[in-house]
Amino acid sequence: MASPAAGTQRSSPKHALRREVGLVGLLFASVGAIIGSGWLFGAEKAAKAAGPAALLSWGIGTVAIVLLALVHAELGGLFPVAGGTARYPHYAFGGFAGMSFGWFTWLQAATIAPIEVQAMIGYAQHWTWADGLLHAKDQTLTASGFVVAAALLAVFVAINFFGVRWLARTNNAATWWKIAVPVLTILVFGIKEFHGSNFSSQGFAPFGARGVLAAISTSGVIFALLGFEQAIQWAGESTHPRRDIPRAVLGSVLIGSLIYILLQVVFIGALPANTFSGGWDQLTYTGISGPFAGLATLIGLGWLASVLYIDAIISPAGTGLIYVTSSSRITYGLSRNGYAPESMQATDRRAVPWLGLLIAWVAGVLCFLPFPSWQKLVSFITSAVVLMYAGAPLAFGVLRKRFPAMERSYHLPAGQIISPIAFVVANLVIYWAGWDTLWRLGASILIGYLLLGSYAAYARSKGLPRAPRMDFRAGQWLPVYLAGMGVLSWQGQFGEGATGNLPLWWDIAVIAGFSLAVYYWALAVSLPAAEIERNIADVELLDAGGH
Repeated sequence: MASPAAGTQRSSPKHALRREVGLVGLLFASVGAIIGSGWLFGAEKAAKAAGPAALLSWGIGTVAIVLLALVHAELGGLFPVAGGTARYPHYAFGGFAGMSFGWFTWLQAATIAPIEVQAMIGYAQHWTWADGLLHAKDQTLTASGFVVAAALLAVFVAINFFGVRWLARTNNAATWWKIAVPVLTILVFGIKEFHGSNFSSQGFAPFGARGVLAAISTSGVIFALLGFEQAIQWAGESTHPRRDIPRAVLGSVLIGSLIYILLQVVFIGALPANTFSGGWDQLTYTGISGPFAGLATLIGLGWLASVLYIDAIISPAGTGLIYVTSSSRITYGLSRNGYAPESMQATDRRAVPWLGLLIAWVAGVLCFLPFPSWQKLVSFITSAVVLMYAGAPLAFGVLRKRFPAMERSYHLPAGQIISPIAFVVANLVIYWAGWDTLWRLGASILIGYLLLGSYAAYARSKGLPRAPRMDFRAGQWLPVYLAGMGVLSWQGQFGEGATGNLPLWWDIAVIAGFSLAVYYWALAVSLPAAEIERNIADVELLDAGGH
């Protein structure tokens, strides 16, 4: 089988995306997504959850993301299409799995921008004009805070209407700033104030393995490292996608993980001993609502605090802007695959999928209702994102099995081993998010099935030309997988409402065994090569301008 063509798109203006983004644009789309509100809050939240052993949380999180990024790098080079992560399972398993993972992908993209808005408002408490935007007790949005949050989200949407070339250039400039400020913080904190004794004064891991593992999902560790897939979501607008996408994916993970680990080191090292004398879970100081800026003020670095308060607007805003862009491209991809009405492919004269942008704003505003604080949103979205990522190792395994000789611009060494491990790791991160998060995620999944499933049934009943084939046989493993993860979470150790019947460490073994069983089951029932070729050809035809 020949590799899918990724030439210049020839579609009509109504459905066209323009290939105007180079390597730096792709790299900075991913780096800009990785370095957002996570760096402003992640170190403090992780330290409260795990103490100095938060460094282990970052290490485990980095390994998890690297494994998933390696798999995505090969797939991104193979299939440089807009909204790529929503499409890989569609190729390998057909309509039912494709629709499901497409919804998971859209869900995370549409709901990360609200997290960034929440972070901007949280840091803004430094200024008196923002006093009435958050409730002091639980940091949730007040009525006026809700209005401001919705308006900020609208600004992200409005900027997207200027087109992808202008957006990429704006993001490149913002990302240079977003890299420079954390690096400056690392250097200044490390030189000005560093107490090595902080790492052992109350024990390196005061909350044991449970704290280390919980911090990965619920305290912003994995969330902070997410975003490498943005280069893949922009693949339909890349000038040289086969060459540039693998480089952008892997390069962004390297840059992001190094910055975050060093930030955690200097944050813990710079803390005065009295700030955590009551225990790491009681860590507090004046200005902790903006952790790095407050700490800079506390140790006599007022000028750096001023820079950080400015960055608290720029970094989350840049990331939110990127995810609004990606959400609209994923909506476009879902429609291309036949899971949503064709009207959602409509683009304006600047080749912007305008309806997808409006949908992203509405979805984002709704997110402020059930999950109105940063940490609540983080744990929910971490689960949605990793669930989205879990589809890539499955698709990778199928494509390696069905088409071992397919030309690949990046060929992952030992991919047959790394892929199932990546799937196991993804499911562990989902499990560590906790039952109180996963049952809400389950409810969101059911809403997606209701929306997309209803449209699929309507399209088939009307005989529409792009009505999706459900391919339930190839996706038979998916309901068992989703329900099984829910049951294991409910019986596990993490999250409010979990029964604790599954002991610590045994739970890891059970999740790993369950994951491997699902992985090889999925490979065994995946679509035959001829049908996979048909799915890929259908998408290529559409992205080249066919109908």
